[in-house]
Amino acid sequence: MPATRKLRYAMVGGGRDAFIGAVHRKAIALDGQAELVAGALSSSPEKARESGRALWLAEDRNHGDWRALLDDELKRAPDERIDFVSVVTPNHLHFPVAQAFVEAGFHVVCDKPLVHTGAQADALVAAVARQGTVFAVTYNYTGYPMVREAREIIRSGRLGGIRKVVVEYNQGWLATRLEGEGNKQAEWRSDPARSGAAGAIGDIGSHAENLVATVTALEIESLCADLGALVPGRALDDDGSVLLRFKGGARGVLIASQVNTGLENDLRLRVSGTLGTLVWRQEQPSELLHLPHDGPRCMLTRGSPWLGESARRASRLPSGHPEGFIEAFANVYGGVFADIRARLAGRPAEALEADYPRVEEGARGVRFIERVVASSRSDAKWTAW
Repeated sequence: MPATRKLRYAMVGGGRDAFIGAVHRKAIALDGQAELVAGALSSSPEKARESGRALWLAEDRNHGDWRALLDDELKRAPDERIDFVSVVTPNHLHFPVAQAFVEAGFHVVCDKPLVHTGAQADALVAAVARQGTVFAVTYNYTGYPMVREAREIIRSGRLGGIRKVVVEYNQGWLATRLEGEGNKQAEWRSDPARSGAAGAIGDIGSHAENLVATVTALEIESLCADLGALVPGRALDDDGSVLLRFKGGARGVLIASQVNTGLENDLRLRVSGTLGTLVWRQEQPSELLHLPHDGPRCMLTRGSPWLGESARRASRLPSGHPEGFIEAFANVYGGVFADIRARLAGRPAEALEADYPRVEEGARGVRFIERVVASSRSDAKWTAW
């Protein structure tokens, strides 16, 4: 298989009016490494085909159903098949679609949260191990250069032993009951059948958990959660607060709320160690504040030559030229592409090349959601991990 050709991919979900599908396609296209050649872009066959035509898919690869897409790919010659599938459906379809493509031997990129239940997550992890395929979960905030710099600072020991972590993900878009007004995104996210057991804690709290785990490598030992639906009539939580105890003694606080009126996409992380503190905000993603215990505060900026290699690799433009959400997504996909290309070449991928969240991290995120929901429903103070 020539290493110089573009990778071919299919998309399941992400058709007309879908926000996240367009984000994935733009991120994939950013570095010119892969092209969309097939799809089943909606649960409605008619809408799926209309969406495919709008994206210039060939008619014979523009499908009304994801099963038809998979069957068609399996009938094609190996050198015509897709290299991977991107799954950007509502949550309830993640497991059947991803499982079927993995079992068929295809590489998979899946949006988060990975699946509905821990049992499904375990089955998917086992299938990936059995098939030996690439499986990425798009926790896209891990693709920001300064998030990777924060991870490197902590790994290097420059922050000392971690004592306290505070992560907040605050939005205001669900401050009113949009699901009753025909808003498609609000409808499925507030529907337990499609979203799963959690609302905000699954939708954005899963990002917060993954950000903490990625940057600090801390493992949760136990947690104490309070979830609520603050908008009357809402079936799932739209606000959550979680106290965290980590193995080794560190403490943490995680907040995930989609009813903070006026806030947009306010994800922020603060990590304090024995030697200093790091502060990062998604809405100012090119800046990482380093506050040493025994020195002046330092504002590190994306694109600077003194950053670590991981952060430098994740930057495309010189410092002072804004990069953001799409580029972070593209960095996650870049790691996936490197891993797939290494396998096509018959070699293992380098760790810095293949830097992306794996299926195991997605499974951990599902377990986190389950334990938070269980803790919130329990009268016990702490729920063991």
